[in-house]
Amino acid sequence: MREMWIWSLVNNTERIVMDNKLTTKSMLENKNKTQIMVLTSMVFAAALVLAIVENILPPVPIPVPGVKFGLSNIAVMFALFFLGKKQAYTIGILKAFFVFITRGAIAGLLSLAGGMLSITVMILLMIIFKDKITYMVLSIFGAVSHNVGQFFVITIIYAGMNMWAYFPVLLVSGLAAGIVTSTLLKYIMPAFKRLL
Repeated sequence: MREMWIWSLVNNTERIVMDNKLTTKSMLENKNKTQIMVLTSMVFAAALVLAIVENILPPVPIPVPGVKFGLSNIAVMFALFFLGKKQAYTIGILKAFFVFITRGAIAGLLSLAGGMLSITVMILLMIIFKDKITYMVLSIFGAVSHNVGQFFVITIIYAGMNMWAYFPVLLVSGLAAGIVTSTLLKYIMPAFKRLL
């Protein structure tokens, strides 16, 4: 029964996101460069709001520190799926710069490494599989690769520490974060569509 509910949720999410993508794509064709830049700025602002909301929420109840769902990545996924690759990279870089300003150089570097790898992996999967890959799968691979990018930066910065025991936790948390962010994208989509 639970498997049927999850399968129904995934299919429903995919159908709604696909319908929205077609509508959004036709709306974007009529926009000029300035309008696209303004839209990108507004989606970036939404990413900041989602990051602030996530910081206000209580931490994920697991015994491993630092694990988050990465709600601001919902805005990055929206940008990648509906605005374009360039806009997604722009928002990823701006997010990392914001983290650098507010939380320091290491946090900014982690955000940049994770964000750039995540977007690149999702773009490669979209190119390789085209319409055969679902947004849920893209989101999961994006979240896992985000964690992998951050992990490799941490292993370089703290070369003397054994961090590999933490790696499986990052993979599992990336899987959970990917499912959560792709599902939440479905519910936040109407708010994002108002920006367009």
